[in-house]
Amino acid sequence: MIKKYFEKNRKLIDKKLEFFLPKRSIHPRIIHEAMRYSVLNGGKRIRPMLVLESSRICGGKTKNALPIACAIELVHSYSLIHDDLPSMDDADIRRGKPSCHVKYGEALAILAGDSLLTLAFNLISRGKDKSKTGRIIFEISKAIGSFGMIGGQVMDLKVKDEKIVDLPTMEYINIHKTASLIAASAKAGALMANAPDKKVEALQKYGEFIGLAFQVIDDILDKDGYVGIFGLSGAREEAQKLAERAKDLLKIFGSKADNLRELADFVVNRKE
Repeated sequence: MIKKYFEKNRKLIDKKLEFFLPKRSIHPRIIHEAMRYSVLNGGKRIRPMLVLESSRICGGKTKNALPIACAIELVHSYSLIHDDLPSMDDADIRRGKPSCHVKYGEALAILAGDSLLTLAFNLISRGKDKSKTGRIIFEISKAIGSFGMIGGQVMDLKVKDEKIVDLPTMEYINIHKTASLIAASAKAGALMANAPDKKVEALQKYGEFIGLAFQVIDDILDKDGYVGIFGLSGAREEAQKLAERAKDLLKIFGSKADNLRELADFVVNRKE
């Protein structure tokens, strides 16, 4: 069931991303080509799916949540472009293809990332309900700034050359660098649907837990991070605990949240 859900929503999100991104033919072509190259290159689309599903289970309409979902995917793509830069994680491959800076050069990669981030907030600001879009802009900007994703990246760079990182530092990095945007995705969907505070908070916390679980699985696949502290079996146990805590938060939604429960299981069982 989750495979069909993923495929259906990925196609929907990709179609809308294709629409929102500037066409390659528009001047200056090279920057628009780099933006499209970095966004339309596969990807699980977990963050935008969280926006759509959180909105749905709170009674919202998919068509209203789609621009927010796409905006968050643009933010995520920007973060990956910058994360891959030689001055950051220095990664030459992203999703099986040359990283943006490898294909287009560092300067253009930085500008492509900046452009995607700017376009993301432009998309959110187009919403008709300005009080709602204002709150969503506040939540996303908080999640990705120096108190969120960027703060996590700063600490990640700080400990880059350390062979052993203590658990509190690792948790800080993972909560901020990975989980904060995932949590904001779930929260944004609930806000789009005008959900009551109790449901908004439950979905935000759900997102935080699966975000952490996602990072633990990344560490298992890369054989670093949590694996260095807990060992392989201990890290898997930690990921499972996080997924279960996430699913516990969905009780107030009943069977409506079954897709989110399956998504949590997918996160901890993924092989790539």
